[in-house]
Amino acid sequence: MIAYYLKEDLKEIWNQCSKQKAKAVLDEWVKQAIESKIQPLVKMASTIRAYKTYILAWYDHYITNGTIKGINNKIKVLKRQIYGFRNEEYFTLRLYTLHDRRLRI
Repeated sequence: MIAYYLKEDLKEIWNQCSKQKAKAVLDEWVKQAIESKIQPLVKMASTIRAYKTYILAWYDHYITNGTIKGINNKIKVLKRQIYGFRNEEYFTLRLYTLHDRRLRI
């Protein structure tokens, strides 16, 4: 039951209105996770503590890398689909159609 409450508490970081409040929530969560002595949570708390600066950077810029990850995934799928084709120009054309862009010459 403790793990469930800690999971829910961790989501609260994104509801904070400032970086300072988010830092306080994150620090409190890390403290509680370590005190729980539940090994996966202790390990996660250690990871969060190591990446805290990067997690809190969201409050400075409000951007994520989700869009780029999605585009990269589409490219990987396309590479699997056309495996065996040796024509790089064909691959380039497929990339342009994949992202709804027009080839400009």
